[in-house]
Amino acid sequence: MSIKFFNTLTRKKEEFKPINEKEVRLYSCGPTVYYFAHIGNLRAYLLMDNLRRVLKYNGYKLKHVMNITDVGHLVSDADEGEDKMMKAARRENKDPFEIANFYMNAFLKDLNLLNVDMPEIIARATEHIDIMEEYVKKIIENGFAYETENTIYFDTSKLDKYGVLSNRKIDDQKAGARVEFDNNKKNISDFALWIKAPENHIMKWDSFFGKAYPGWHLECSAMSYKYLGEQFDIHTGGVDHIPIHHENEIAQSKGFSGKIPANYWIHVEFLQVNGGKMAKSLNNLYTLKDLEEKGYEPLVYRMFNYASNYRAQINFTFEAMDSAKIALNRLREGYIKHSEGNDDVSDKEIEEYEKRFLEAINDDLNMPVAMSVVWDVIKNPKKSKKLQKLLLKFDEVLGLDLKNYKKQENILSDDILELIDKRNKARENKDWKESDRIRDILIEKGYSVKDSKEGTIVEK
Repeated sequence: MSIKFFNTLTRKKEEFKPINEKEVRLYSCGPTVYYFAHIGNLRAYLLMDNLRRVLKYNGYKLKHVMNITDVGHLVSDADEGEDKMMKAARRENKDPFEIANFYMNAFLKDLNLLNVDMPEIIARATEHIDIMEEYVKKIIENGFAYETENTIYFDTSKLDKYGVLSNRKIDDQKAGARVEFDNNKKNISDFALWIKAPENHIMKWDSFFGKAYPGWHLECSAMSYKYLGEQFDIHTGGVDHIPIHHENEIAQSKGFSGKIPANYWIHVEFLQVNGGKMAKSLNNLYTLKDLEEKGYEPLVYRMFNYASNYRAQINFTFEAMDSAKIALNRLREGYIKHSEGNDDVSDKEIEEYEKRFLEAINDDLNMPVAMSVVWDVIKNPKKSKKLQKLLLKFDEVLGLDLKNYKKQENILSDDILELIDKRNKARENKDWKESDRIRDILIEKGYSVKDSKEGTIVEK
């Protein structure tokens, strides 16, 4: 069965055709490790994970690279403002290399808690400075760069077209460099490839340009070339990377080899919080640790993301997380019930479930539809080990770690779930007396009871 992805490059859903039928080559933009990743950042790596799992489910072998930006870059995606790594070093009174190590490990721990299937290659920018330097030299040799007193810039006017992903006009494009706007630039869209380091700049290396450091966009182009070649299959990242970072990656690659590096560009949409933007000023940049402190295990956040397609914005609320928590518990309980069952289920029924699930995941990673198939399996009145095995197969994509799940005392039993269902129906019918009666029974049994828009939430 064919796989279809929405390709940002062509602005349409396309059938996936890998360059090499035996191995899919991918590149994913990793984090700048200057602070803890928040849940909005982590949505991009859940997309990366689902993509990996779907490709492997379809029988492909993978060669996948994810970078770690431990050099630092400026505060905005357009690289204006203050260097993130230097700012973090001052904030914590530590060496920037120490900062990078600490937050890289914290990020990798978060991915492990989310049960993310890790890329085959994790490439740190600081370990590839020599590759970046050679990449810049080739761009200069090909006539796509020019030098000012302190910076080597990429000359976007030499391209046949700049802005192929976002389709933005050059006049709308801001500068992309690790330095503030330089009036010596020829074009406003030109961006820094290689920058002379000031005397007090800690992260710098000996190079053909003296003591210097690379422009942010350079690392992804150079490392994808090193590990994946001039052209590879898929590049992933957030939608915020489209107008600048990924445009500049494409520009650099065309200046280096004359080619667009990836055939398919897949981008994940933003996570909103309570219908609005996430921002430090709004105090709503939640980390996985924040969620755990509020009683949500990391896999609940994974489950929450399956309520929406990756190309749609998703709205984070704690009510929605409560619903995801209930849903995950019910899925686990359903899995256990099938593992204990001995009913007979026909091969034809299994095949129909498998067909529907595969159609969903191969249709641009349509996880909400895939989950509807999962729920049909859970709700099947026949309780069968065949269905348990099917759920384990589906979990190769879902990543909810069902194979390691064991029934625990704090998981809600059938009689408690039945009481919750009756109470929800009573509240729907505005039978408050019956609702209160069932609430009192639940409390007597040792459970806390909380009401949300999605229904009754009960915990031991």
